[in-house]
Amino acid sequence: MKRKGLWISTAAILAITLVGVYLVFGPHGRFPSSRDFTWAGVKDNLAENINLGLDLKGGSHLVMRVKTDEYLKTLTENNAQAAVTAAQDAKLPVTGSSTVGENGNYAVALNVSDPSQNQAIVDEVKKKVDFNTWTESQGGNAITWSLPKAQQNVLIDQATKQALQIIETRINKFGVKEPTLQRQGSATSGQILLQMPGVDDPERVKTLIGSTSHLMLMKVADGQFSFDTKEAAISSLGGSVPPNRQVMPYREREDNPPGSTAQQNQKPSKWMIVETPAIIDGSELNEARTINGPGGAGNYQIEFFLKPAGAQKFGEWTGRSIGKYLAVVLDDEVKSAPVIKGQIFNQGTIEGKFTREQADDLSLTLKSGSLPAKIEYQEERTVGPSLGADSIRSGVEASLGGLAFVILFMLFYYRGSGVNAVVALVLNMLLTIAALVLIKSTLTLPGIAGLILGIGMAVDSNVLIFERIREEIRLGLSVEESIKVGFERAFVTIIDTHITTIISSVILYMAGSSSIRGFAVTLILGLLINLFTAVFVSRTIFRWELSLRPNMKHLSI
Repeated sequence: MKRKGLWISTAAILAITLVGVYLVFGPHGRFPSSRDFTWAGVKDNLAENINLGLDLKGGSHLVMRVKTDEYLKTLTENNAQAAVTAAQDAKLPVTGSSTVGENGNYAVALNVSDPSQNQAIVDEVKKKVDFNTWTESQGGNAITWSLPKAQQNVLIDQATKQALQIIETRINKFGVKEPTLQRQGSATSGQILLQMPGVDDPERVKTLIGSTSHLMLMKVADGQFSFDTKEAAISSLGGSVPPNRQVMPYREREDNPPGSTAQQNQKPSKWMIVETPAIIDGSELNEARTINGPGGAGNYQIEFFLKPAGAQKFGEWTGRSIGKYLAVVLDDEVKSAPVIKGQIFNQGTIEGKFTREQADDLSLTLKSGSLPAKIEYQEERTVGPSLGADSIRSGVEASLGGLAFVILFMLFYYRGSGVNAVVALVLNMLLTIAALVLIKSTLTLPGIAGLILGIGMAVDSNVLIFERIREEIRLGLSVEESIKVGFERAFVTIIDTHITTIISSVILYMAGSSSIRGFAVTLILGLLINLFTAVFVSRTIFRWELSLRPNMKHLSI
């Protein structure tokens, strides 16, 4: 019966070991080939299976800043325009507006011709414009809203968080493997750190990150469909553009193949006048995807879908605007201007003869949301593979050196039982790396330090067990009883030391940066696996020794 339990334990250990070997050295997602058993094949599989961080693999290190000052300035200008439109639509005596948007001061002032209507203007404006957190003041022929410093900080923090989330979405869908993305600096600095290990095309990633593609669905002003020049469009408005109008370029569709020189060099051939504010904008977008346009392959379009609130708003507008023109505006350029033939709720198309890559990037930019403001790159470093190779070589040499020293010490000090400890130690390292592969964690230089510390912790567990066994033998117990009691009594101490260290590592993971997290993850995995190798595996080896030598009087320890 004892031998049957021993065989079961051994089978479990062998099965776990084989799984670990496959996870670390085997090919994933395909059947093994003869090349996988060569040194070159093993190296290729290791490189594929283990995700290396920026410090080991090389890649790009970017520090960017969200231009929150521009964001607040744009917010102020948009609020001013919306306030004027709201008051004038209600036939109230507002003649214009002025704004302040620099040096930490942001304010909107409405010019009023009849001060007795000030309160009516305030009430009407607040129905359409969110001035709840702005400080209001009235004096003479002006109504002013200013943005307090505390609220500026709140908006800056929100804009940075939004940019961080959007960049993360874009990077993840772009396919960069194990990127590091986090805020840097003070809460109001607007700084974001991005590290991308092994990036093949960093310029494309930068372009995608920095894109502020903004979709707007706008009404084409009645009778103002297109003009040959911008000057002609402005002239039709009386020589100046009023606050509720915008003049935008309109690129008429033509039959040049996508990507051709003719298409790339084409200038906007028409200009169009649209009404502001937009009916809906990109914030109401729910989904965007690439589809084939008319004419077959090579002519791609972007199909978009609206959120319920935006769809309802769009449906109401199209329902009362049949026969009028709708401008589909992308990045301040009219991409298409279809006639509304019926009520439309949640779906539309952006035409423009895009290439597949252009359409895919644009779809991704649109559905991940528009950045709240432009970003600027403050620091950019490229870590070459030579630095990664040096780091890997140094880390591996340190790990192997530490492992070799520990093995020699255990064999010298514990003699035959030291072999037991060495087997458990090697298996601990193998399974720890296998666990990193299984959870798709990134191995960094601090992570290698965690592996080395894990070696020390694993040896410490064996030392505790072996010293307890020695003590029981000195007290006169038999070898079998000494091994049993030694493991049982040392186990409590091992659990205690491991739990306290794991708790500390969890706190490091939760509060630390990406590099500290790499250290914490490898240490936690090493400690958890050590409970299996130092206790279960080591004890199974002793059980086999007792099974093969049932009358053993002396233990080499």
